[in-house]
Amino acid sequence: MAVHVQSADFDSAAEIARFERQAALKGAGAVASFCGLVRGREGADGPLIGAMTLEHYPGMTERALAAIEAEALTRWPLTDSLIIHRFGRLEPGARIVLVCTASSHREAAFAACAFLMDWLKTKAPFWKKEETLDGPRWVEAKAEDDARAAAWNEAAPPRRPA
Repeated sequence: MAVHVQSADFDSAAEIARFERQAALKGAGAVASFCGLVRGREGADGPLIGAMTLEHYPGMTERALAAIEAEALTRWPLTDSLIIHRFGRLEPGARIVLVCTASSHREAAFAACAFLMDWLKTKAPFWKKEETLDGPRWVEAKAEDDARAAAWNEAAPPRRPA
């Protein structure tokens, strides 16, 4: 289990390959991963985005991400997990986040990966500012993201076996 908050870029292919090797040694039969990128445009008709700056509070952010990871570990029988989240000024196409989950079976790996992304999107203490042609703007929380995160509390998730 690992959480990294960093300004440096990461090689998602290398990180996933390393994670897969470690997960296999721990008995995993399935790995799910998600890599998020900076968009160059908000939606099909939205403004062009020249860059996005992610701000955070060191220490607090790492603790919050570790708590989100710990929640996933209580809900699914994961053998391993990885969260890498960047901060700083990032241009379109730059990697922002990588989430990997490993379990004996794919269902738990897929569900935990989706859960982690939904909760990271809404509960991780990052503040995002986009640079557009109209000037900088803070990114507001989206109702659909909040609804996806809340849905994890409404459904009774499978619990990790004792």
